[in-house]
Amino acid sequence: MLQVIKSVLAAFLGVQSEKNRQQDFQSRSPWPFIVTGVVMTLVFVLVVASVARWAAS
Repeated sequence: MLQVIKSVLAAFLGVQSEKNRQQDFQSRSPWPFIVTGVVMTLVFVLVVASVARWAAS
């Protein structure tokens, strides 16, 4: 699971190599990456909204 999180974070930042991306999707199902990406996106949006709400108050 840690490897999936690292791969998704690298993809978020745009620094994942093509070799690692191909290796991730050749060796595993894409569903763990999709679910992790959706969850991490929701967490990011909630953090940004919370910081914005805190800054506005």
